[in-house]
Amino acid sequence: MARWLEAVWEQSDLDMVPRADRLFGPYRQYEPDLVTSRPLSMSPEANRDATVAERAVRELATGPGAQALEGLARFLLRSEAIASSLIEGITPSPQQVALAELAQDEDVRGFSDQARLVANNITVLRRAGEDLASADAITMDDIEALHRALLPDEQHHGLRRVQNWIGGSSWHPLSADFVPPPPELVPGLMDDLVEYANGSVHAPLVQAGIVHAQFETIHPFTDGNGRVGRALIHTVLTRRGLTPSAILPVSLVLATLRGRYVDGLTAYRYTAPPHSAEAANAVASWLDVFLHATTVAAEQARLFAGQVADLQAAWETRLAEHRAAQGRRETPRADSATSRILRTLPEVPILTTRTAQRRLGVSFPAARAALEELADAGILARRSVERGTTGYTATDVFSLVTHAERQLASTRWDTRVSAPRRPVPAPPQD
Repeated sequence: MARWLEAVWEQSDLDMVPRADRLFGPYRQYEPDLVTSRPLSMSPEANRDATVAERAVRELATGPGAQALEGLARFLLRSEAIASSLIEGITPSPQQVALAELAQDEDVRGFSDQARLVANNITVLRRAGEDLASADAITMDDIEALHRALLPDEQHHGLRRVQNWIGGSSWHPLSADFVPPPPELVPGLMDDLVEYANGSVHAPLVQAGIVHAQFETIHPFTDGNGRVGRALIHTVLTRRGLTPSAILPVSLVLATLRGRYVDGLTAYRYTAPPHSAEAANAVASWLDVFLHATTVAAEQARLFAGQVADLQAAWETRLAEHRAAQGRRETPRADSATSRILRTLPEVPILTTRTAQRRLGVSFPAARAALEELADAGILARRSVERGTTGYTATDVFSLVTHAERQLASTRWDTRVSAPRRPVPAPPQD
């Protein structure tokens, strides 16, 4: 049965501890129930919420705007990448980060060191998540590998061998908001969680919510538990076929709803028999928060997909007018380099001629001609990215991405009503 364990804190080495924190005394550690053996009884209301949320996510993943959302997902990873770096209070613009990503394959410049670090972290996050989602079965080694990928500079990889805690002093757990289970219980709890994550007893969203809450409750690593726990949400959803990839910005919605998020996790940590109504209500309280965040994330992503579709329609009109003014056929062939670039701009909004040549499998002159045509039509903006090398940028895409990220940081999902609650890029200039 889930319970609070009584423990006593004793400082073994006081030399480095500030005088005010040289404390000792009793504190409580939380031991959760095993998730594989704990029953889950959901109310009709909770089942309805889960069905509504799952339908919204499935429609999002299979709808006409799914390809555009792949691009959005990569840019929204910037928030996770910034959190997993040593940068504090610095949010490179989407355009800076995209340029830094381009520099991973080409010799380009014009971006900051912070943007380079964030771009590298995005690559790590994406690859680690894909590997975990495509594995035949998740293992503890896989989760530890994800932790190493997200925190390469962390001194202590692997399951923790010390007590950690959330909130309060950095030197003792006496004033902590929450103290997870002692280290000797962590391996067994994680083995249980991995077994649950590999199963399909519950619906995908319910399973993802429970995996996240249980992981954050165990807090198995010395540091970086939040980042790994958020990645596991997408791992479960992808493995269960609900989303093809991390296109659902549920992590950012949970970050915006931080008060409700913390309250939900706190409620999840019950102390009652696992078959009791109290235990069922505790899990239901957390799932209510998680399913609400999932529904909001799907709604916001759908709005973004619609904006991208409108933007692409505007581009097509702009290109048609440009070609008509030149006495040419208004619509280029569907298999032409121009059309192919236009279709993929939301996903890859900054290109050089060599990038386009490599992606399209066309000659250098053909790629250059297509990019120049789109630039002349006012769809792409030219900028120097290296001596003798021109970058072609879809600035409209970066404006949309910035707008979406700012909206997701507002508790009302509208920055005109409620300002962003966490660091976000500055508003795009008209």
